[in-house]
Amino acid sequence: MKRLTGLSALALIISGTSGCGWLWGDDGYFRDRSSDYLEARQTAPMQLPSNVDAKRLDPLLPVPQQVATNTATGEYEVPRPQPLSVRGEASEFSLQKSGDSRWVVAQRAPAEVWPVARQFFEDNGFRIAEEHPQTGEFVTAWQRFDELSATMARRLSSRVSGVSPDSETRVRVRIEPGVQRNTSEIFVVSVERSAGSTADIDFPSRSVNTSLDGALLDEMMASMARSVEQGGSVSLLAARDYDAPSRVSLTEDGNGNPVLNLGADFDRAWSGVGRALAAGDVYVDDLNRSLGVYYINLAESAQERAEPPGFFKRLFGGGEPDKEEIEARAERYQVRLTSVGDSVQVTVEKDINTVAPADVARRILGLIQENLG
Repeated sequence: MKRLTGLSALALIISGTSGCGWLWGDDGYFRDRSSDYLEARQTAPMQLPSNVDAKRLDPLLPVPQQVATNTATGEYEVPRPQPLSVRGEASEFSLQKSGDSRWVVAQRAPAEVWPVARQFFEDNGFRIAEEHPQTGEFVTAWQRFDELSATMARRLSSRVSGVSPDSETRVRVRIEPGVQRNTSEIFVVSVERSAGSTADIDFPSRSVNTSLDGALLDEMMASMARSVEQGGSVSLLAARDYDAPSRVSLTEDGNGNPVLNLGADFDRAWSGVGRALAAGDVYVDDLNRSLGVYYINLAESAQERAEPPGFFKRLFGGGEPDKEEIEARAERYQVRLTSVGDSVQVTVEKDINTVAPADVARRILGLIQENLG
């Protein structure tokens, strides 16, 4: 019935448009508008109050400079617009300040920022002593400035005050999810001790040596921006380590129901399971993080539902399926995450009162396990 309706609509459009100048003529609805911009008039720029800091905004589609005159009439071939200039510093990374605290905000998910930040410190001579991808932290070893790369040692020595040449410094980098979705906040805190000391000094809750921490943030942000400008890409294999649990095992509970055990805190387990479902092309109808539940529909494909149908596909009945069609073929289950001590258990349910069949649960949990590592 839907296909017949589409054919009828197409026939009506063809018969109604033949010989009709109101659609295709110079005054028609679908007339050529390529020369309309010649009639545009420039207006005065918007004025801001004197106490407001204005940030320059470059035009997204600048008017081509090769236009000979603005009084030309008749047919005119519109030149191609100038290419857009992408500025990594403005769009990808920014430095935030609040009192003495400083941090970098990245327009990327924490799993993407983790390998890039870690690589920056390694490239500049820092030795990674501890790393905890599941909590978004890594810590460098105790080192003097002259043990770092020559470039980094020179820049830090010229910018940092109050650090003895013989002292040793240790740095902790923490990457947290940002306020907005798919953003990250990067914090750097350092501690110092005298050379030869074996004291284990705890990191402060906030930056103490603001000049050193600020210099490291500046250098890291500039390095990341240059990487984006030069077309640098993020290692997806390294990114997967960020929210991948340290231990993954598929077992059974006392009733014989399949259970996936993840050695991670809830935040990293939740992120990892969500990524694994997306990688396995499992369609997520809904989710509830406070309950720890992903609502999935095995009858739908995540990739197909993400791609909008084209005009003719919609016209001839191949567009979005009706709700009745979706409900008729739906295979809905719930993937539930439950914190148990220092780990998380993942189970599959038909609904809140009914566990999923063992074969279905094992298939879903196996898919998650396969895409976690």
